[in-house]
Amino acid sequence: MNETTVLPHKIIGVAVIWNNKGQILIDRRRCEGLMGGLWEFPGGKIEPGESIEECIIREISEELAIEIEVGKHLVTIDHTYTHLRVTLTVHNCRYVAGTPQAIECEEIRWVSLDELEQYTFPEANTQIIAALQHQVFR
Repeated sequence: MNETTVLPHKIIGVAVIWNNKGQILIDRRRCEGLMGGLWEFPGGKIEPGESIEECIIREISEELAIEIEVGKHLVTIDHTYTHLRVTLTVHNCRYVAGTPQAIECEEIRWVSLDELEQYTFPEANTQIIAALQHQVFR
């Protein structure tokens, strides 16, 4: 790939969804497609005219069929993969209502912050985990 190639750039709203037991909701990507089978924090592409908060609420409703409350901004990560540039805007969110369903993913799981290291995430997501650990120990 030469220097003049412009990679597609996606701006993604990402939710770190906490329940009242202090657990975080993660989901496993479908096996087909890029980064298939890896675990991730749910979210998705921002639509034109949408705020990050609106994007996160919509994506979580579409992908997991639950209601959340978007809280404080956690971290923004710019990451370039070989095929794609992503900007992940990550917010801490609170689980409000509904039963999480694996609509757009293989499976979902509630895990503790300490358990996150047992799961394989896309490279950019490791910075989210580091930010979460830093936030807890500040």
